[in-house]
Amino acid sequence: MTQVWDVPVHDSTRVRDARVAAEGAAAQAGLDRSRTADAALVATELATNLLKHARGGQLLVEAVAPPSGRAGDLLVQVVAIDHGPGMADVPAALGDGFSTAGSLGAGLGTCRRLADDFDLHSVPGRGTVALARIGGPARTRGRREPAPGRAPDQPGGAAPGDVSPAAAPFSARVGGVNIPFRGAACSGDAWACVRDGDRLTLMLADGLGHGPEAARASTTAVHEVRRSPHLPPAELLRLLDSALRATRGAAVAVAQLDLRTGRLLFAGVGNVGARLREGDSWRHLLSRPGIVGAHRPTTLPETEAAWAEDRLLVLHSDGLPSRWAPPADPRLLSCDPAVTAAVTVRDAGSSARPVRDDTAVAVLSPTPPDGP
Repeated sequence: MTQVWDVPVHDSTRVRDARVAAEGAAAQAGLDRSRTADAALVATELATNLLKHARGGQLLVEAVAPPSGRAGDLLVQVVAIDHGPGMADVPAALGDGFSTAGSLGAGLGTCRRLADDFDLHSVPGRGTVALARIGGPARTRGRREPAPGRAPDQPGGAAPGDVSPAAAPFSARVGGVNIPFRGAACSGDAWACVRDGDRLTLMLADGLGHGPEAARASTTAVHEVRRSPHLPPAELLRLLDSALRATRGAAVAVAQLDLRTGRLLFAGVGNVGARLREGDSWRHLLSRPGIVGAHRPTTLPETEAAWAEDRLLVLHSDGLPSRWAPPADPRLLSCDPAVTAAVTVRDAGSSARPVRDDTAVAVLSPTPPDGP
């Protein structure tokens, strides 16, 4: 099941909770003692920054599979989200010794050094999202540093989410966030990215309702997708329908990108939303009514689209408000897709629109032009 530590950071007592969450996720990921300590320190620093600079925020911690879709060890993903004042000078904020709160100013610089993958997006007056992934045991595995002349908040190297083989003319990377309803231990939503040759398959499942039974349905969908990533979206949904018969069922969307041809196929059943950015406009990719595992439609048409450097695909469960606005900041095309997902969740929510279900957002984005 998808276990996520959702830590609201509104006072100093929550900093310890952030550290404990990172240690729990590190245990799930099988990190050694040294890397567990690194993950705990990163979570502590990001939580402390939320208090110092944004008067609080939210920390999401979980053990995630390599977003590339390739088999590999789990990583600890820590995402800090706030609605604070934002940063006017992100490169300066990432340097050691920078502080606007009378502290040592080592927080973000420390996080960037310890993490295998680090990214940050900030807009003055809107808030900040910071992301760190920690794997083990080697700190340099998958580590990204900004390319010369490139701002640190615009990643310029290979991230764990990059899927851009040298032989394939097209590239993409995947990331996401998952928020359990009312701080529950597990989410009824789940997403997975699986690589099979030049095919990259992204699936998001929303188990009916929430809680452990919903999580069992979405987790079953993840296992089946990992076993059969060679199938096109419509066939994969038919397979999932049989596999989920013993569960509550789920709404499921599947997108599959051929990295050699740039052909993107999409099919979905139920109320998992999908929007594709094409240049300056956003296109809805429609799913068929039904429930995978209970009421699958007879026909499952596949929508086809072309992939390019200006594309961005967002899959989301119905925990996101139905009238959410797509992210407009063009810098998000260069951000880690998990950062884009977190920004989407942050900007779609407010105290006037409380979340009524688990919320998962998964993003397929282009690899930055100066990436491999």
